[in-house]
Amino acid sequence: MTGRLLAALSVLGVTGLSALSLGGPVFYFVSWALLMMIFYAVISLMAARFGLQFSQRLDSHTLERGDGGQLHVSLRLKSPLPIGPVRLPLRLPEGQAEAVMQAGFLREENAAFSLRFPHVGQWAVGTEKLILEDFFGLIRLPVRLRAPLPQALVLPRRFEVLPLDFARLDEGRAIPGRSGEDVTSPEDTRSYRLGDPFKRIHWKLSVRSRELIVRRFEIPEPPDTLILLDCTAPLGAGDKPDGRARLIDTLAETALSVAAMQMAQGQPVRMPLYGEKQSEFHADRAEALALLKEELACQLYNGGVSFERVLNLELRRMRRTGATIIITTRLDAAVAEGVKNIRASGPNVRFYLITFTINAPEYSPYIALLQQNLVEVCYVTPA
Repeated sequence: MTGRLLAALSVLGVTGLSALSLGGPVFYFVSWALLMMIFYAVISLMAARFGLQFSQRLDSHTLERGDGGQLHVSLRLKSPLPIGPVRLPLRLPEGQAEAVMQAGFLREENAAFSLRFPHVGQWAVGTEKLILEDFFGLIRLPVRLRAPLPQALVLPRRFEVLPLDFARLDEGRAIPGRSGEDVTSPEDTRSYRLGDPFKRIHWKLSVRSRELIVRRFEIPEPPDTLILLDCTAPLGAGDKPDGRARLIDTLAETALSVAAMQMAQGQPVRMPLYGEKQSEFHADRAEALALLKEELACQLYNGGVSFERVLNLELRRMRRTGATIIITTRLDAAVAEGVKNIRASGPNVRFYLITFTINAPEYSPYIALLQQNLVEVCYVTPA
């Protein structure tokens, strides 16, 4: 009930009582006029309720963080009874807003609203209901829309990071540079070529075929770069504006950047995601980055396996891991111990701490512990 309807009903009560008491034609005229206004308001809104066509769409459903887009809205009224402006409570990435459109009879009205997507994730934008109002402004009728809101997937952006060296062998060679063949896994045979070592000659087969035959062996694949991303609820947002969303942006973009950096050097990257939506990314080509962007954007960063347990679970991969990159917003005794165990298993480790408070005293003992165990510690402050 609007204030105008309450005022109209009050005047109708007074004029109705006056008309019945005094019998004056003026009071009857005012009473009948108010009744007709209220009746028209009800009838026109009911007709508009079932005769209104509404649609909304996004011009792009996938874009990168910070990009802009447009929400296109169209409105059409089939009822010949005019109504007042239609209100649209809009749900936008930056908050709530309200727009007003005029519905014309059998005429499509269009509007476009500019949007900006400042944070990574899945965002539903648009309006979930229409608020209809009669021509006189007496009654407002909310109409809930059945169609789901348009969804926008906001992808993380890359930034430049330094490459990570792989663990080295005793003689100083890097593990991924080892291109020797695995002599324990003979794959095939072929004819002898000038320069082949004699120890690879298959003497029995050579005598049988009356030509020199050498063994071919499998070349081991290069070790993975293991990226462990903390997909649980981020810590340290505090009272920062959009603190949680900014931490999530930085987590996703740091993971994307280090993966792109390693794949640019031809190194396979493996990234298990232990969030509410569990998955695993494994690729060695930069063309696969588009898939990784979507995987990171679809993470909810609100639950899943605790990060301390993730560090312990991933110890089993260390035999095939040349380097490990750990990205999280938390640093406590359990996390520091898990990182130390990974470093003790052999691979080089880089630890990215995502935080607003780089110089927080509670981090100092754990950072010292990691550095004593030859873990490279890096800070990333959310933008």
